[in-house]
Amino acid sequence: LLKMDFLGLRNLTVISDALDHIEATTGERVESESIPLDDERTYKMLSEGDSDGVFQLDSAGMKALVRQLRPDRFDDIVALLALYRPGPMKAELHTEYARLKHGRSKVTLLHEDLGEFLEPTYGILVYQEQVLQIAQKVAGFSLGEADMLRRAIGKKKRSEMEAQKAKFLSGVVECGYDEAFGTQLWDLIEGFADYAFNKSHSAGYGLVSYQTAWLKANYPVEYMAALLTSVKNNKDRLPLYLNECRRMGITVLQPDVNESQTDFTPVGDDIRFGLSAVHGVGEGVVEAIVDARTEEGKFTDFRDFCQKVDSSALNKKVLEALVLSGAFEGIGHTRRGLLEAYEPIVNGIIDEKRQRAAGQESLFGFGEEEGGVDLDDGITIGEVEFDKGDLLTYERQFLGLYVSDHPLYGLERLLDSVADATCADLRERKDGASVRVAGVLHTLVKKFTKKGDAYLVATLEDLTGSVEVVFWPRIYQVAHEILVEDSVLVVTARLESQDESVKLTANEVTELDTSEYRGAPVVVHFAEQQCTEDALSRLRAVLGEHPGQVPVQLHVQPTEAVDAEGEPVAARRFRLGDDLRVERRPGLFASLKAAFGPEVVEDTRVRSFRDEAPERRW
Repeated sequence: LLKMDFLGLRNLTVISDALDHIEATTGERVESESIPLDDERTYKMLSEGDSDGVFQLDSAGMKALVRQLRPDRFDDIVALLALYRPGPMKAELHTEYARLKHGRSKVTLLHEDLGEFLEPTYGILVYQEQVLQIAQKVAGFSLGEADMLRRAIGKKKRSEMEAQKAKFLSGVVECGYDEAFGTQLWDLIEGFADYAFNKSHSAGYGLVSYQTAWLKANYPVEYMAALLTSVKNNKDRLPLYLNECRRMGITVLQPDVNESQTDFTPVGDDIRFGLSAVHGVGEGVVEAIVDARTEEGKFTDFRDFCQKVDSSALNKKVLEALVLSGAFEGIGHTRRGLLEAYEPIVNGIIDEKRQRAAGQESLFGFGEEEGGVDLDDGITIGEVEFDKGDLLTYERQFLGLYVSDHPLYGLERLLDSVADATCADLRERKDGASVRVAGVLHTLVKKFTKKGDAYLVATLEDLTGSVEVVFWPRIYQVAHEILVEDSVLVVTARLESQDESVKLTANEVTELDTSEYRGAPVVVHFAEQQCTEDALSRLRAVLGEHPGQVPVQLHVQPTEAVDAEGEPVAARRFRLGDDLRVERRPGLFASLKAAFGPEVVEDTRVRSFRDEAPERRW
């Protein structure tokens, strides 16, 4: 009987969806079989290590190897997949292949007759098929005999290999080669048994890898939309690929009742968040929304939305999820304003729909030509909005991550300088490894040991994903003041890896000062009468002794509390020139206080993204 093994790959669906997106946006159908294997843009992208989201090539180690290899042909990708495995990597064959390709190592062959089979892989034995060919050429094996040797190598059956050793060596001599050469060649083949791989398997995977790379390089919006859809329920991968979109210059827009489809979809040069990815909104509700706007036109406001969609889509849980995820902002409603007003509007419209379904007319007698309910219910939807911190909190609650903004945007360089791993990297680290990760803290749960000692379990999130961190009593007792919601921290921890999950046990935690990166200024306070030419000259001199990137502002307090008409006199604040930017260090504050008094300086330090920088408020 024929045994067939079918392997399902999510990436094949990604390719199919991306091709559908390309047809929808360009009107042209690209078939995966017609994708050229010599596309310069694709190889340039891979050579730069830009392979996040590319099948089999998006791990940190593989990206480093791809940058080192700089592939320029399909065979390089096939070889990469065969060599990036524990056996070849232990022998450092993966890096040796890269060195040989670029002439940093010299290609050597046991015999010139092996060049026909080994020159394509720079003298390295990479595939089982090469052993089969060499056995035929050098030892006179038939195809069947060579295949038996290949099977023994592939299954690492050393007993079978030993049985064939004498036959192989005698065959080498019969074919006119030295026995010493045969022994050397056999030793090479025997060592190859530790990492043997068949080229057909590697080539099949390599084709999928190349096709995903080609799509990312040539149709980035369409490909990333398909990729995001494939991981929409994966809390580890979705943030990683959203961050990759941002790095590529692709904006991922929040959900919109007029624009979103079920899944992530291209919208021009942007990608629109799919409605089905909103927590609490099922695909049946999404179908009702899409059908309503398709049949009756786009929604003009919230009342029009309620009038057009089926009543099954108007339950409280669904509407709150849509409101707080920002799905109604596109039709002119703020999240807080709509959240405070939607319930009586919905209740009134549902009552009217029930009456119409029962064949009744409203008290005011709708005309058939109106085809709807009375939209003038006297309820005003306010324009007030939540502050930025609350907006992001709700966004994360209902979308699973930050979309319109992120607490760590603008801090990438700072995070890279203090951390040795990202959340996405942790799965590739060994169990028990010590890592240092930086990110924003949220979802804090305080617990107690059997002895009654308090400890904390929280989530640390960076731009690539998130990880659970346990702060046991020893750490929690000394660091509880900074272990608060939305604080930006650097955590040194022990990695615990089990199956597909990872978590951290904190050994050390420090708060990250993000003030300089968030533009929070140093504020110097002067009374109005203090602003003399001499004082300003001395201020300039002190600031000039501490050059840096932090802006400085001069806050001038008026002498009189009220003016001649009895109106309060407001303080004035001046932003000093960029040539007077400073470094935020204790020496600066000591110098200012020594020159002008202890109350003269204010350090507007930013501890989290909720501490809005004063400069941004003005």
